[in-house]
Amino acid sequence: MNVLDRLDATVALGDEERMLLESVKALAREKIAPRAEHYDRTAQFPWDNVHEITALGLNAMFIPEAYGGHPVSYTAYLACVREMAKACASTAIVWSTNFHAVKGLIDFGSEEQKQRLLPRIASGGLVALAITEPSAGSDATGMTTRFTPDGDHIVVDGGKTFISNGDVADLYLLFGKWSKISESRRAVSALVFEKGTPGFSVVRTEDKMGHRAASTAAIAFDQCRVPRANLLGEPGQGLEILIASLNRSRPSIAAHALGIARAAFEDAIAYINERKQSGRRIVEFQGIQFLLADLATELAQCEAWLWHVGRLIDSGATDFGVEASMLKMRASDLAMRITTEAVQLHGGYGYCKDYRVERLMRDAKVTQIWEGTNQIHRQLIGRHFVRR
Repeated sequence: MNVLDRLDATVALGDEERMLLESVKALAREKIAPRAEHYDRTAQFPWDNVHEITALGLNAMFIPEAYGGHPVSYTAYLACVREMAKACASTAIVWSTNFHAVKGLIDFGSEEQKQRLLPRIASGGLVALAITEPSAGSDATGMTTRFTPDGDHIVVDGGKTFISNGDVADLYLLFGKWSKISESRRAVSALVFEKGTPGFSVVRTEDKMGHRAASTAAIAFDQCRVPRANLLGEPGQGLEILIASLNRSRPSIAAHALGIARAAFEDAIAYINERKQSGRRIVEFQGIQFLLADLATELAQCEAWLWHVGRLIDSGATDFGVEASMLKMRASDLAMRITTEAVQLHGGYGYCKDYRVERLMRDAKVTQIWEGTNQIHRQLIGRHFVRR
């Protein structure tokens, strides 16, 4: 057992959660990983994998028991995300996006909303988190999607871009500006938008560098009438809901990045233990060993912080935004570094699609961009130390 495996063994999971994690590992190893190359090459949505995930009941781990779920600790969820991402980064983001989007409904929804909507997700429905717009990325308060109250309905106009699951979701946690509130930040509001609402359209799906099987869509709303009963909280409460959603989703993105990094590290170790140059295995060269020492140390430290943040959230902490930013920033930067070094260690073969390190390097890049660019996270972390 190497040092990284020993670290994994220390993660605080209950017996039932460990059994669940083993089931996820088996699914990832036996079904999801063998399909990953095909889905990446064809950019087809991984419906087979989604059906396997549903059959295993993995959507239920997000949902409280009262609404048809079987919840687990946040730490267990992070461990499952990492294993899924090791096998297929596209499938992992399709599945984990459900958590990112549905958590706002769980935390801020009314009892009627939860009774009506959550069982659909527990049984396998897909959810999307709709925040980003062409002119409102890292600064979400610049969004222009408009919510206009009209009796028992809200009329939605506008558009969103770069929406994971945007063309396949059953429900959308949608953010926009309440038309009756003039101040920009206070106007941000949130509602649950349901599939099939007239006036909704998918403008396009993006042809991406990585995560090619995970659909990323631009979507539009033209006079869409949504029941007022689908408004989350009160008008103007959207920024609070948005920040809470992102703080919970950023550790998940870190687990996703670390799954990619771990896969690349393990592939590189296997390759350089077999491949020879000048009569010696590549791993025997001192320069290579120094590189491995740096990568393994950084990976162990980053994964230890992942489990630390998981424990914070499971303990009931509510003020963990800076810890989440540190984790997301470092994990995604490390994923990019390790995948790049893994390609280098494979030499020319690493640049070819015959070896998955090429795919892992492409998949790693977006983890530095989504859920807040790493430049934004550095700003958030730095501001934390400015004395008021």
